[in-house]
Amino acid sequence: MTTITKDIIIGDLLREDQEMAGVLMGMGMHCIGCPASQMESIEEAAIVHGFDPDEFVTTVNDYVTKKQMVADANA
Repeated sequence: MTTITKDIIIGDLLREDQEMAGVLMGMGMHCIGCPASQMESIEEAAIVHGFDPDEFVTTVNDYVTKKQMVADANA
């Protein structure tokens, strides 16, 4: 997975990595099944739900980095 940016659509993020649903839920983003997630960017969703978009992206990218490190270690 590439670096996550604020303009990535939530639905695309979930299609890329289904485990991301747990990450988003853990952050308080409970709208992963909402129809708006198919057209709403991370930035838009963060703002609507009262999250700082930059902190949100940092947390998601930390997850992606850790997941890749585990995959590399197991390869």
